[in-house]
Formats: sequence, structure tokens, C-alpha cells
Amino acid sequence: MASTQPVSPNQGRINSTLRQFLDNEASGGILLMAVAVLAILTANSPVAGSYFSALHAYIGPLSVQHWINDALMALFFLLVGLEIKREMLDGQLSSWSRRLLPGAAAAGGMAVPAVIYIAFNLGDPAALRGWAIPSATDIAFALGVLSLLGPKVPASLKIFLAALAIIDDLGAVIVIALFYTTDLNFVALGGAALVISALVVLNRSGVMRLWLYLVLGAVLWVLVLRSGVHATLAGVILALTIPIRLTPGTPEASPSVSPLHQLEHALQKPVAFLIVPIFGFANAGVSFSGVTPAVLIEPLTLGVAAGLVVGKLVGVFGTVAALVRLGLADLPAAASWGQTLGVALLCGIGFTMSLFIGLLAFDEPAMQDRVKFGILAGSLIAGLAGYTVLRVTDRRKAASTIVS
Repeated sequence: MASTQPVSPNQGRINSTLRQFLDNEASGGILLMAVAVLAILTANSPVAGSYFSALHAYIGPLSVQHWINDALMALFFLLVGLEIKREMLDGQLSSWSRRLLPGAAAAGGMAVPAVIYIAFNLGDPAALRGWAIPSATDIAFALGVLSLLGPKVPASLKIFLAALAIIDDLGAVIVIALFYTTDLNFVALGGAALVISALVVLNRSGVMRLWLYLVLGAVLWVLVLRSGVHATLAGVILALTIPIRLTPGTPEASPSVSPLHQLEHALQKPVAFLIVPIFGFANAGVSFSGVTPAVLIEPLTLGVAAGLVVGKLVGVFGTVAALVRLGLADLPAAASWGQTLGVALLCGIGFTMSLFIGLLAFDEPAMQDRVKFGILAGSLIAGLAGYTVLRVTDRRKAASTIVS
């Protein structure tokens, strides 16, 4: 029976506004910015003690912060893995020609920041463990800033940035697996291998029941957590086994019947508007109590900030310029060199993944705080600089100044 309750005249407008916000690709980045500011304000407010105590309180075998970083973020990595697989099989990375420019730019954008960080911290063996921190790009933040510019930026640049960030995420996953794994529990690792084998068998057998993959994925997460490999990698492994059904006679997927598309669609809003903001609020909070200017210019802090701002710019833009000059690739369609420079700067926004790697690299709170200072400062500078360059760049300018 239909409801006869009166509807407020503002109800439709409120629902419409909320839906527009949730559907806007910039909204996730905007929310993440707001949450980061809120976390910093909370960490420096009268309730700071309660904030930090709540994060360190235990619920079962893990603290609240570990539940967020190890469990909730496994869903973030699951979505990342789904996006990587979809783009490689049925999207912007489905051919080698499409992968060349963003792939090479992502590689340069990971290598140069790491070199810059190492250069700043050569004299401190303990700090060198954080070499991968400035190598990551926050896709939500970067695309959020880019989307704020609207039609001033050609769609090809948004595609380029998204593809680059996805490949960057894949690189970060590999780095975490290879370099930030603790002592291994081989019994749990063996159990995880059996579960992965079962997932592969399901995939190869054409099983399309998504719930079977998710149940095995939950078991896999527990085993990976106990194995010593970071638990969030279970999300990526699970994602790679989720089947993507192609439309008969074409290389394209059928989203309506593809388990991968169904799961990706189901995760997008919860991850963007709940999981990542919770992670940001739990990990961006850094207290400025007792902080002196000397802390802000320490090699660890500067290495992270310079790696994000300078390293990403040189690595991404330098790689693109080299490939175009050598005739191996073209700039994204309708994009100028100035706009490409602006996007390279936006790649220096490393918030979510950089924080995540920083927490894996260092257990000492003081070092974690310095990492957070560097990430916040570097991401802010890179974001503002990239936005400014893109704002003032006229896309009609000829792209000949670099290559002439």
C-alpha cells in the first residue's frame, strides 16, 4: 500500500542535493580534505586525549586503529584491485599502447620521489625504511581537485590521471608486499595459498556466485592477517580472482551480469564516503604540541614533502616529456604542456596511500608524526600548485615550447 504521509516541500531538494554530492566524482576528495582538517583540529583540541585513547582501545584481538587499518582498508584495497583488473581487461589500460604513457609516468613518479627521500635521509638508517612513502598518489584527492576545475581540463587528462593513479596503486601494493612484510607464519601462509587456489579454481570453472568468493575472501583475510603479510593485500588478491564476464562476440564486459562490476559498484560509495574518510580521520590527526620549526625541517619530514612535490613533478612530467620528445607517445588529446604540468603536480597529493605506507614503515609515534607533517605539507603544496597551474593555463596554447 502506498504511503499517504505528506512530503516536505524541501524533501525532494535535500534528496537531490545529497544524490548530486554522492554522484559527483569530486565529492570523495572534498570529503577527505574536510576529514583531514577535522582530524588535525581534534588532535589539537581539549578532546585530543579521548581521540587517541579511543584509537588505541581494543575490540577483541585488535585495537580500533588496527581494525580500521587492517580490516576496513582491506575493502579499500579490494576496490583498488577490482579497478586495476577491470581497467586492464576492459578499460583504459586494456592495450599496451594505452598503458605506455600512464604506466611509464607512474613508474617515474614512484622512482624519483623515492630517490629524493633517500637523498634526504642517507645518514639515518632507521629513516630509510620510509623510502616508499612519497611514491604514492591519492586518487580520490587528485581527481577531486581536478574535477573542481570542470571543463577547463580536457577529459583525456582526467583519464590519464586516473590510469596513472591506478598503476601507481598497483606499484604501492607490490612495494607493501615485498618490503613491508614482517616475520612470516608459514602455517597461515600455507592456508592462505590453499584458499587462493580455491578462488582460482572457482574462477577457472566459471562460477559466478559472488557470495562464494566473498566467503573465501573473509577466510583469506584472517589467514593473511596471521601470516605476517599485511592483511589488506588479501583484498587485492581476492579482487584478481573475481570473474569479469565478457559480452559474447566482443571484448567488452557486461556490467549487468559481471560479478566484478557488481562488487565494484557496491563498494564505490561505501569506500569513498565511509571507509577512506574513517581511515583519514583515524590517521591524519597529528598533535602540534611541542612541535618546533626544527621538526618541520628534519630530513624525514623534508624527504617526504620534497618527494611528493618535487619528486612527483620531475618523475611524472619528465617521463611524459621524454616519451613525447622521443616520439613514443603523444600528449593526452586536447591537453597542453601546461595542463600536463598541473596534473603532474596533482600526483604529489599522496594522502591515503602515503599515510598507510608510513604507518607500516615506522612504529615510533614521533617518526609517524614527522611522516604525517611531511605528507600533509607536501600534499597541500602539490594540490594548491597543481590547481593554480591548471586554473591559469589556457588549453589552446600550442604544445610546442618543450619539444621545439
